[in-house]
Amino acid sequence: MAVDAPSTLVIDTTTVVSLFCTFLILVAAYGAARRVLPADTAPKLRVLFVWHLFDALIHSTYEASYLYNCFFTYADGLPNPTNFLNHPNRAYGAAYGSSPTAKLWQEYGKADKRWMYADLSTISLELLTVFGAGPLAAWICWLIAKGDRTGKLWFLCVVLATAELYGGFMTFCPEWLSGSQNLDTSNFMYLWVYLFFFNMLWVFIPFWILYEAHGQISRAFKSSSGYYSNNTNRQGAAAKKAL
Repeated sequence: MAVDAPSTLVIDTTTVVSLFCTFLILVAAYGAARRVLPADTAPKLRVLFVWHLFDALIHSTYEASYLYNCFFTYADGLPNPTNFLNHPNRAYGAAYGSSPTAKLWQEYGKADKRWMYADLSTISLELLTVFGAGPLAAWICWLIAKGDRTGKLWFLCVVLATAELYGGFMTFCPEWLSGSQNLDTSNFMYLWVYLFFFNMLWVFIPFWILYEAHGQISRAFKSSSGYYSNNTNRQGAAAKKAL
């Protein structure tokens, strides 16, 4: 089950730098939106741009660094119970490193231990996230920046939002089914900042995107139905005149 006994919360340089860098990524995404989007861009599209650029940057930096540590940071002579990369006596993961990115995941791993090690389910999801979701989010930003408001934009938004929700579910469902053995919810920082806030962003915002996409698609279908209905009526009237 989740850790119930109070754990020692240490707010050190790694904690502060990690949170500050996340904030800087958000500021960079907002700054990019102000720079590349026309002043008359609709607020919702501006939010979509900022979110997807933030999403792409997080996937291509933080989460890519998790994969890097899983594949290239290791300690020999330790058991590898999952036989990751077919090395039974080599343990992989950020827990065995001393680089800034390793320390970042050691910090987050205080709340969810899986991120300190080469957890197979997490790696599988992150491979899709880094090499699939990240580029897709960047593509969406490019479409918004060039003024594309067609069905392609909203289709890609739906695909990515659905993938993000699925990824979040598959990240935590195994923990819920096994008593949350890897989670530490014993203090405010780990529970509400690391686990809740940083993960629920990828729940609430994708749901909002799906809601907006539903509205756009519904309006498009209504417009299309009206066009075909009017066109059919005109064809029927023309046929009657011909008779």
